Amino acid sequence: MKYEVNKKARAFLSFLIKFVLLPAVVVAGALIFRSKNYSYVIFAVTVLSLTLFFCGVDKKRTGTRRLVLSAVAVAAASLGRVLFSFIPGVNPVTAITVLFAIYLGSEAGFMIGAFSALVSNMFAGQGVWTPFQMFAWGMIGMFAGLFSSYFENHTVRLCVYTFFAGIAYSFIMDIWTVLWANNAFSFKMYLASIISAAPYTAIYAVSNVIFTFLLAKPFSEKLGRIKIKYGI
Repeated sequence: MKYEVNKKARAFLSFLIKFVLLPAVVVAGALIFRSKNYSYVIFAVTVLSLTLFFCGVDKKRTGTRRLVLSAVAVAAASLGRVLFSFIPGVNPVTAITVLFAIYLGSEAGFMIGAFSALVSNMFAGQGVWTPFQMFAWGMIGMFAGLFSSYFENHTVRLCVYTFFAGIAYSFIMDIWTVLWANNAFSFKMYLASIISAAPYTAIYAVSNVIFTFLLAKPFSEKLGRIKIKYGI
């Protein structure tokens, strides 16, 4: 009975963090803290991401293994982003985040996406945009984990998802662009931002498909074996 109560409490907290606290912190941070204090917003998103991860942990041993694999995913995604930084709009962060999220779960998927933005920006450059990148890649990982049974071992479905995830990522970042430039949301400015960023969005969406197609089979084979062997 106590376990069921704790499970429901963790599920409620997970929902609250994903759909209320994180969006509120990211948007409020862009409007209130501005450039001088963006580190506070990054810290808040980091803490919420970790809290969300541990909401999905049922057993200590399993949670530790998921945490280690999540760290590996963050390192791989961050390294991939740095290696491809010379090509605008091309990086494997979405593909790696999605592939790991399918086997590690939605909470781990969010943390992988969020931390990949945070860690890779240590090389690419931190800024007021970082919390939005953390949120955007985190949500991409989260939804991949939520619908893992639909995507697992289906490369075409994964490619379609990562294509539209690339578009969604750009749309979320366009919200930051408008809030930062206008200090309030304007649909006209948002539409203009989407149109002006269309070439970048297209390149990123297509590159996601390429990375997913190349990585899906080897990642699925290895992560599938790890999932079965260690009961993750």
